Amino acid sequence: MADLDSTIARRDSRRQDGFVPFFRRYTKTWVHAVATAGLTAFGTLTFVHRWFVALALASYVVPPAVLYVQQSGDDVGKVSDDTAETATAANEREISADESESDTHDTRDDETDSQDDEPKETDGPSVRWRSVDFDADATLFDVVITERDVAYAVGAGGIVGTDGGTESWSILLEDGPSASANDLWGADATDDGDAVWVAGNSGAVGRLDVGSGRHTDYTAPREITDNILGVAAGGSAGEETVLLITGSGAVIRGRYRDGGPEWNEPLKPGGGSSLSAVVLVDGSTGYCCDTNDGVFATDDGGESFTRIGPAGADGTLEGVAADDRLEPMVCADDGVVRRFDGSTWTPERVVDGSLSGIDHRNGRTVACDTDGGIHERRSDERSKPPSWEHFDTDAAAVLAVSIGPERSVAVGEGGTVLRRTDSRA
Repeated sequence: MADLDSTIARRDSRRQDGFVPFFRRYTKTWVHAVATAGLTAFGTLTFVHRWFVALALASYVVPPAVLYVQQSGDDVGKVSDDTAETATAANEREISADESESDTHDTRDDETDSQDDEPKETDGPSVRWRSVDFDADATLFDVVITERDVAYAVGAGGIVGTDGGTESWSILLEDGPSASANDLWGADATDDGDAVWVAGNSGAVGRLDVGSGRHTDYTAPREITDNILGVAAGGSAGEETVLLITGSGAVIRGRYRDGGPEWNEPLKPGGGSSLSAVVLVDGSTGYCCDTNDGVFATDDGGESFTRIGPAGADGTLEGVAADDRLEPMVCADDGVVRRFDGSTWTPERVVDGSLSGIDHRNGRTVACDTDGGIHERRSDERSKPPSWEHFDTDAAAVLAVSIGPERSVAVGEGGTVLRRTDSRA
């Protein structure tokens, strides 16, 4: 009864509002909708006879005028509207109560779901890739973590950086091993982690002695100044094997003996297609891939290669990885990782974008993409079949990743350095 009295009171006050407030209310009624339809219908008939203009105007103007003059008609319309408002208000109160109860249940459900989604204590800390401060804005093209768990990264302008096995990154070389500021595209470490090799444009090659922190310039091996797009090192420091790959499709093999490398004549496994990535599992076993879907294996430290591809990529191969299980994997800019079991290449869709780098160690594979994403897969007894887990980062593009004994690091555009925060590294 109180709601009805308030409705009548509101209606009586509206009668004294004037025509403009009345018309605003009128535009929300069904009568206005019909009048508008009449205006449109008669207006379209003006091409038949111009007097239809009068009918169109009349159909739109007369109804509100009559309703405003005839208070009874006005009252009917308003009572109907106000009654609807009253019912709506009552319904809203009921809905509000229902929603409040529903929200309470939803909140409880969300809290329960949240608790269910939280990692159990037995699972260890949650995985996250977080940015690490590095006082450089040059794009980093490659990264390696040594067996001593020290990370090294190389990039544009010949920059070489390291974390020294800590959280803090610093610059070792600002303009490359020959101080020529040539971009460095590749970095790799010996099996014992005592030496790191870097390589890049115009034949840039250098060796870092991890113990002393000193570097030696070996630029232009065999007088070759081609752009070197990748480097792999295998064996212990002091007797390591080094493979350099070039944009002209050549592999340059070197053996470090008696304080210096001896370089072989270049070998072209794919007949000249530009090589894009190379890896050595040890001093003898390794793999490389080219931009023409070719994948090649060596079991003599790069003295010869056997074709084990094509891998079947729809795009360009960008990275290759392998460990002592001797099952190489390649990634391509079609967003697919392909693994080789000795006879067949099996594709696994990782992302719709472009993959830029990959690493594999102890049953765990990590790939990165040019949209700033990192993707992980474990292939152990706890995860069958293996599945990919995806992580977003604040990087514009992630270009390379490395898995170390205790941790993992990725690098990319603008001096980006990302570290995986998890007890498994």
